[in-house]
Amino acid sequence: MLSSTADAAPHNFAPLHAALQRNVDQNYLVGASHAVLRGRDIIDTGCVGWADKEADVALRPDHIFRIMSNTKLVTTCAVMLLVEAGRIALDDPIERYIPQLGHRQVLRPGATAITDTEPAHNSITLRHLLSHTSGLSYGLLDPGTMIFKAYREAKVLHPSVSLAGLMDVLADLPLLFHPGTAWEYSVATDVLGCLVEVVSGQRLDSFFEQRITGPLGMQDTAFVLPLEKQARLVAYYAGVNRLDPNVPNLTRVDHLPWPGAFVQPVPLQMAGGGMVSTLADMVALVRSLLPSGPTLLKPETIAEMMRDQLPAGSNIRFAQLGEVKGKGYGLGGAVTHVPSSIDPPGSEGEFQWGGIAGTHWWISPKANLAGVLMAQRFMGFWNPYAFEFKRLAYQAAA
Repeated sequence: MLSSTADAAPHNFAPLHAALQRNVDQNYLVGASHAVLRGRDIIDTGCVGWADKEADVALRPDHIFRIMSNTKLVTTCAVMLLVEAGRIALDDPIERYIPQLGHRQVLRPGATAITDTEPAHNSITLRHLLSHTSGLSYGLLDPGTMIFKAYREAKVLHPSVSLAGLMDVLADLPLLFHPGTAWEYSVATDVLGCLVEVVSGQRLDSFFEQRITGPLGMQDTAFVLPLEKQARLVAYYAGVNRLDPNVPNLTRVDHLPWPGAFVQPVPLQMAGGGMVSTLADMVALVRSLLPSGPTLLKPETIAEMMRDQLPAGSNIRFAQLGEVKGKGYGLGGAVTHVPSSIDPPGSEGEFQWGGIAGTHWWISPKANLAGVLMAQRFMGFWNPYAFEFKRLAYQAAA
């Protein structure tokens, strides 16, 4: 169980607690767990609401959440451990390890058919995959496009297909753009999961347990929960208007992303979004990337992860949301180079990401702050409640 490890008396977190409770009371959230760190010390933590509202189960610190794309941070750390060991290099072409992903075809500008392609100007590198500049897509966030339709028809990320099988599926699909020339959120991290398996000779979950979750004591972080832990998995909810987070009221969606996810083994170990975890485990992972104590990776490796990898002046962009001003991307998370009106003042250089199921982590070297927020709302990544939580955390710790 988490508890404050530093004197929180100088800080007033009452507005933050009130905001989280208000989101529960107004039915934007069912529950939320959080922790705020100054340096490596927890200066505030707590839970509000329910793990399962219908069953009247109050949320506890040991409840387990679907962390979805927070899994990307675990996979990124796995890749960087292999980089540090000299087994791979960031600018290696991916076909050196996964041959079927070489010699790519790229959609021509203005293409009207999925077969209207040209040869890629260069190979996909590991750096491209880590920074989502590979040209791959997700087939998730851009409905109505050719690439969305192609990914869906090819059953990309189907639970019955292993990571190795996914590489064969991707081999026949064109890239959206020439590697390194643009940004697109994608299955790139799942490719990296396969890379870890190929290079290490281990299954992904075994490598994670041996090198990351085991050493960090992340005992509840996994792709599949054993029977004795399944009662701690929180219920899952979605807003009645999934594209407008300002509309209250929630409905149960425990069947997402597929029936039996996280409680029944499937061939796919989704390296980009397939894990569950607890608040304590996510704090342990975030803390392992903070200075003034033992870290999972070398300081220079962590600095490279937190460095914006996109060309100067470039921003990340989502198909349905457009360009996200002031946000670049490092290796495994976004980097704030110019805070927006909804970002905390003083958050330049912040490294952060979240999951589509409502979880979020952030590290601010400049402010010497970090935070973890765990919720159970579908399409909850970068939801207004997450920005409010972060602003109030910065404000309380100022």
